[in-house]
Amino acid sequence: MIVKHVEMRSAGKSSYARLLGYITDAQNKNHRLGQVRTTNCEAATLRDAATEILATQCMNTRARNDKTYHLIVSFRAGEQPAAETLRTIEERICAGLGYAEHQRISAVHEDTDNLHIHIAINKIHPERHTMHEPYYDHKALAKLATRLEREYKLERDNHEPRKHSAECRAADMERHAGVGSLLGWIKRECLGELKAASSWKELHQVLHANGLELRLRANGFVFEAGNGTMVKASTVARELSKAKLEAKFGPFEVAFNQQTTSEQQAVVKRQYAKAPVSMRMDTTELYAKYKTEQQALTAVRAAALRQAGQRKARMIEEAKRSGRLRRATIKLIGSGHTEKKLLYAQASKALRARVQEAVKQCQQECQVLYEAHSRRTWFDWLKKEALQGNAEALDALRANKAAKGLKGNTIQGEGQGKQGQTPIVDNITKKGTIIFRAGASAIRDDGQKLQVSREANEEVLKRALQLAMECFGNQITVNGTADFKERIVRVAVESQLPIRFSDVGLEQKRLEHQNQKRTESSKRRKLVTR
Repeated sequence: MIVKHVEMRSAGKSSYARLLGYITDAQNKNHRLGQVRTTNCEAATLRDAATEILATQCMNTRARNDKTYHLIVSFRAGEQPAAETLRTIEERICAGLGYAEHQRISAVHEDTDNLHIHIAINKIHPERHTMHEPYYDHKALAKLATRLEREYKLERDNHEPRKHSAECRAADMERHAGVGSLLGWIKRECLGELKAASSWKELHQVLHANGLELRLRANGFVFEAGNGTMVKASTVARELSKAKLEAKFGPFEVAFNQQTTSEQQAVVKRQYAKAPVSMRMDTTELYAKYKTEQQALTAVRAAALRQAGQRKARMIEEAKRSGRLRRATIKLIGSGHTEKKLLYAQASKALRARVQEAVKQCQQECQVLYEAHSRRTWFDWLKKEALQGNAEALDALRANKAAKGLKGNTIQGEGQGKQGQTPIVDNITKKGTIIFRAGASAIRDDGQKLQVSREANEEVLKRALQLAMECFGNQITVNGTADFKERIVRVAVESQLPIRFSDVGLEQKRLEHQNQKRTESSKRRKLVTR
């Protein structure tokens, strides 16, 4: 379990309403949003609770820092704690940070490979109107997570920070965007050579051979790649900080190279470029298509926005033309002054309404255009393509080395089954896991195994077995708890599905249940005959 505080460094960018809108948005997915819970709020509805929290924040006019504390509690892939366990974990974490009496709204998200809870906490106390800022919250969160993992028998995570914050951000970028960072590239490609350098000249040679330059910036050193990307030298390794290098080599010496440009290019062995992280398949063509689309995106969006603006201008001009014609008609009417004044007022009101309608329609169109033509990360683009039916993009997501496969209550098999009716896809995660709709529950497919959610009923288990037959054939392997295996056997017999279990014990149970059902059916037929 990982508990992380998402810090908003600028208070101006923080908005409780915007955060709440994100964490409670189902995004047209059946299984994204789980339990939503409000705590310490008098309001009965979610909207009223948000208004109450915003009003409480406005009561504190002295605080200049962020008044919202955004917390994410993420569980390991395959872990699906019960709803009561999730509530208890949320309460104990908030109490451990000193927010037991503070207002908060939490939402469980189930549309990724890792079940997680978003908790939006109001830092302003609802009665005292003072702001509470936890002291060294990362240490308190680490202790709380360790204790909760032990008590609820959750898979253990390392909660001792061993990396610099910049290293963590670079790792997060690689994991979520799918593109290698300069920091990660240097560590993988040339960190050993940089540490082994014995002089300034040798260090500059190693850097040049890897397409890098060492520059002075503020009070330290930075490594700069050919595309302008920079990273602090001390972040790459403490031995490469300005103080350590000058203690080792003496005062800093600027690189001096009299070679021609062609000779310099020949010396360069490798060079950093924004490219996909290492995968288990070749994604060169896909990434080239991604780059082409991203480069053309700005021009396409600008053209679409220009057309929307032209449509708005035509609608406004048409409204003005209609307004002028209406006013001219009123002028020709031989009525009294009071009646004309009333008619002119109605004409002006109608014109304003039509202009406002044109502006509103244009704003809605622009919002749709921005969403449709927004720039995406590599993994987000692959996900979009996979949702549109691109099998190669789905294979690329599943080839990500971070994809470890589904765990928990799973069904799998060997071989290729026959294709049946395609189930409705609810979402595809960044690791290539397809989430299918199955009533009020969900079935996950990573290409090798199917995982059934914790609250699945018999109908969902039956649909999972049918899907497994379509994917893997009739020879099925079941993994998970003893209760899950027993339910699977019972559903297979009750549904009269022509499947066999790889596990000898499960197959024996299936045959026993089948024979028992036949015996009971035979007895019922005899009773009816008599």
